[in-house]
Amino acid sequence: MLQGTPVARGVVRGTVRVARSFTEAQALVPGEVLVVPHIDVGWTPFFRVAAGVVTELGSPLSHAALVAREVGLPTVVNVADATLVLATGTLVELDGARGTVTPL
Repeated sequence: MLQGTPVARGVVRGTVRVARSFTEAQALVPGEVLVVPHIDVGWTPFFRVAAGVVTELGSPLSHAALVAREVGLPTVVNVADATLVLATGTLVELDGARGTVTPL
């Protein structure tokens, strides 16, 4: 189990899509959990497709975290080495209230 800072409540199960750039994120399909190095306003268009979001860096007060809460997208930030530990295609359960990401 990976631990981070919870920023948007909700529990979701889905496969991981690791994206280190906007170009890589364009491969995201509905139902996938987007795993990125950091989160900023540029990532928010992908929130319409993602089932959840995990970031290595971020703050509960960042713009993207606020948007995630507004749209009800389960989100966990500050998950150390998430883009290295999690691989695209891995099935996970993301708990945005507890701040956990559990590979299944």
